[in-house]
Amino acid sequence: MNFDNAQIRILIVDDEVEYREVIQMILGDQGYSTDVSASAEDALVKLKEESYHIVLTDLKMGAMDGIDLLKEIKANYSDIEVILITGNGTIENAVDAMKIGAYNYIVKTQKSEKLLLEIERAKAEVLRKVAVENRKLKSFQYLTESRNEQFLQVLQMAQKAAQSDANILIVGESGVGKEMIAKYIHECSSRIDSPFIPVNCSALSENLLESELFGHQKGAFTGAIDSREGVFETSHNGTLFLDEIGDISLSTQVKLLRSLETKTVQRIGSNKLMDIDFRLVCATNKDLEQEIKAGNFREDFYYRINTITLEVPPLRSRAEDLEMFIEYFIDKYSSSLNKEIRCIDEDVKAFLLSHTYSGNIREMKNIIERLVVLSENGRISKQHLPKIRESKAQDHDRVENDGNSVEQSMKQLHVDDLKPLKEVRKELEAEYIKQALLLCKFNVSEAARKLDLSRRQMYNKMNEYDL
Repeated sequence: MNFDNAQIRILIVDDEVEYREVIQMILGDQGYSTDVSASAEDALVKLKEESYHIVLTDLKMGAMDGIDLLKEIKANYSDIEVILITGNGTIENAVDAMKIGAYNYIVKTQKSEKLLLEIERAKAEVLRKVAVENRKLKSFQYLTESRNEQFLQVLQMAQKAAQSDANILIVGESGVGKEMIAKYIHECSSRIDSPFIPVNCSALSENLLESELFGHQKGAFTGAIDSREGVFETSHNGTLFLDEIGDISLSTQVKLLRSLETKTVQRIGSNKLMDIDFRLVCATNKDLEQEIKAGNFREDFYYRINTITLEVPPLRSRAEDLEMFIEYFIDKYSSSLNKEIRCIDEDVKAFLLSHTYSGNIREMKNIIERLVVLSENGRISKQHLPKIRESKAQDHDRVENDGNSVEQSMKQLHVDDLKPLKEVRKELEAEYIKQALLLCKFNVSEAARKLDLSRRQMYNKMNEYDL
């Protein structure tokens, strides 16, 4: 991404009016957009009112000095780069300031070329951060645009957890997007410039998994014709994502536990311990507490990997996100497959909004990719729906024609069948809403209008009754 200098906004903070004016003139000649403040207090006011990319601040000022201003900026505007202006006698203080977040410092007596060089370097860092943020927004669009409260809470926890090095366990059904959450954590962390290394633990045998994790030395076992580093080494300074952690053997759990506790790894066939700095994120669709009771999972290992647990809700609990998902994946696949999609049949839209998606997001992606691949003349049509569409149609006919109406059910009641009235009301309401959806061909908006409900109320009812 290229920015014109005029798009880089710089705030100059100095209590000496002459120096402020000189710096503003030098930067202005280079096309930078500048503003000035005579004090740190005034600078904080401006920061609340305007957006800046770089703050150039004197170290020695009045009641609030450059260090205090730096701390405030890093606490509240972490994306702003701060360059300190110092006299020869306060260079040590400026160096200390870099430890708490200053980008760099310049000495007042240095030539203007040094100032411009540091501004240019800070500008490059600003552009890097903007590019990262844009990449994050594009990659995680269908995460961040969610309207589901439960999922948004998971995302907020992920953002907070990303700022630490705590081990994170992501749980949820197959296909809910656990790896995407893990990638999001990595992108939100300070490790973003280092590798994100995913490993599917269920896809490898015990011996192969240990070799994949820890690496091996040449000759360590039959077939080890060369030395090979494991993913622990590869993920140094980055994030290691172990998917399907519930499928690893007890003996491998012991070895992993040792590495997690010591932050060291030892290649198979080697006596050398290597220090490794990594963040661990694990995921599973299993109930690990039940696995512990069954003797399949170590309790000490469980508590080591789940300092923070994130539970991702299934897609059927996120009805308000379905339209957003549909639009996102149609755009994604029409772009990647170079096929323009101009319209989608109402029956197809109704199916996509009503289907229960037992395979969650993964299933939706597969269905929509199929529809885009088979689309003709920019149209996604009913004939290209997967076979499941037929069973859904048969279910419609069954509801309408098999005589299982509320009235007939009432006639078949016996004393032993009586239930609490509250439970019966729920069953009747669920059945009535289901039939309303069928009659409206799963047009949620139309069904909601017929039932005198808002769209949100309708979606809440559909979630409540798992429709």
